[in-house]
Amino acid sequence: MKALILAGGAGTRLRPITYTRAKQLVPVANRPILFYGIDSMVAAGITDIGVIVGDTAAEVREALGDGSGFGASITYLPQDAPLGLAHCVLIARDFLGDDDFVMYLGDNLLEQDLGAFVDAFETAQGGADPPVAQILLKQVPDPHRFGIAELDGDGHVVSLVEKPQDPPSDLALVGVYLFDPTIHEAVRAIAPSERGELEITDAIQWLIDAGHRVRTELLTGWWIDTGKLTPLLEANRLLLEKIEPRIDGKVDDESTIDGRVVVEEGAEVVGSTVRGPAVIGAGARVIDSFVGPFSAIGPDCQIVGSEIEHSVVMEGSQVLHIPRLGDSLIGRETVISRSRRRPASLRLMIGDHCQVDVE
Repeated sequence: MKALILAGGAGTRLRPITYTRAKQLVPVANRPILFYGIDSMVAAGITDIGVIVGDTAAEVREALGDGSGFGASITYLPQDAPLGLAHCVLIARDFLGDDDFVMYLGDNLLEQDLGAFVDAFETAQGGADPPVAQILLKQVPDPHRFGIAELDGDGHVVSLVEKPQDPPSDLALVGVYLFDPTIHEAVRAIAPSERGELEITDAIQWLIDAGHRVRTELLTGWWIDTGKLTPLLEANRLLLEKIEPRIDGKVDDESTIDGRVVVEEGAEVVGSTVRGPAVIGAGARVIDSFVGPFSAIGPDCQIVGSEIEHSVVMEGSQVLHIPRLGDSLIGRETVISRSRRRPASLRLMIGDHCQVDVE
């Protein structure tokens, strides 16, 4: 089995961060989002991975390399424009060959055991009515925002519709799909949607209409599309909940480490309190500050005389004398400092290489 990971797209909902970085490489819990998906593939025994790349191809290639750092082999597949998920399957035809494959959206994070999802598909393929595809579904409160599945009384997929005005159910398609080679016929047969894209929901609907079985599973854990600030911070929170405490850097006698905290090698905590779950990246310095729960401070950052909670601060940035920064996403090599007057609590999303003087 192979994997196809989608790492193109402009990430417009996370601007200004994504003006200078691929959305799939924005870090949560101090690791790029895309890395978690690749880890899941390798843990499921899938090591032959194709990565669809767009305008940010150079950055994605630099981050992933040939895949050996993950225990995988990565093939890069350029997509000239974001023309839909089914188009990604179309252009990956030579790479995929006649193998079954998992398709995974690189900016999604989920708690589901991918290995169990794959095993269930392979087991079902040995049955009397083998499926040609398997989709993962999740009940959502706002189904008009997603691809939605309608099931019959026996739990079989009847229809799929992309972002419907009048949703037939509340079961959204999670960004993980399993296909056998029959999908290649489907993506060649469908036409672009009104959005001008080849929709994977249309391709799966083609399989159903052609009499093929599409198997479903209901997601038991959490699933987050990290394309906006609030869900990205929620993903950061959920992943920090899983960390094991570790102090590899320096913590002076005037500082307090409370709860599950990681202080990476080369980091320093001086006269400060860090309350977990939180992670302080390699080479970062936290001085006379409070770093509260669900905060990820990137490598080589400086936090001085400030209070931070529930935020992501990327590598090389400085937060200087800010009374409270919360629910924020701060890009690389950015400086946030206080001017003369004490500001109110701040909630920010700031891109790379910025300088903000708060009055």
